[in-house]
Amino acid sequence: MKTLDYIKLNESGVANVVSALHQLLADFQVHYTNLRGFHWNIKGHGFFVLHEKFESMYDDAAEKIDEIAERILMLGGVPENKFSGYLKVAKIKEVSDISCGSDAVSHILETYSYLIGEERKVIKLAGEAGDDVTADLMTGYLKEQEKMVWMLTAFSTKSCTGK
Repeated sequence: MKTLDYIKLNESGVANVVSALHQLLADFQVHYTNLRGFHWNIKGHGFFVLHEKFESMYDDAAEKIDEIAERILMLGGVPENKFSGYLKVAKIKEVSDISCGSDAVSHILETYSYLIGEERKVIKLAGEAGDDVTADLMTGYLKEQEKMVWMLTAFSTKSCTGK
């Protein structure tokens, strides 16, 4: 028997979920690598705060990568494990030469906007497949990421009047 037999999901029902998780895995891998670059290369005002925050963010992304890959396996798929494979399908692009904190934060906010949209799609697909666990996993990601978007937006505000 397969895992799907025990967890009462069928392969055809979760095929779209697995496909969406493959996309999310590739995007998270590139996001992780970009965060590492920001952590290593950040300079200037805010270095200490951002250097530490970027490390926390890439640690979080690494955990999510593992969870996504394991969920793909639970649903009967096989996760990609080559970076060349991720780059072929990822919609998030690799970035380099970003050392300015405001540029890095802007890029991260754009990335979160994209990831949040993709995770909402996974929730919809998971709901259609009766896959409450994947939907719950994505809902947890949204909760964390929406808070991070709020915090990064507040951090990026130019004045204390909120303008």
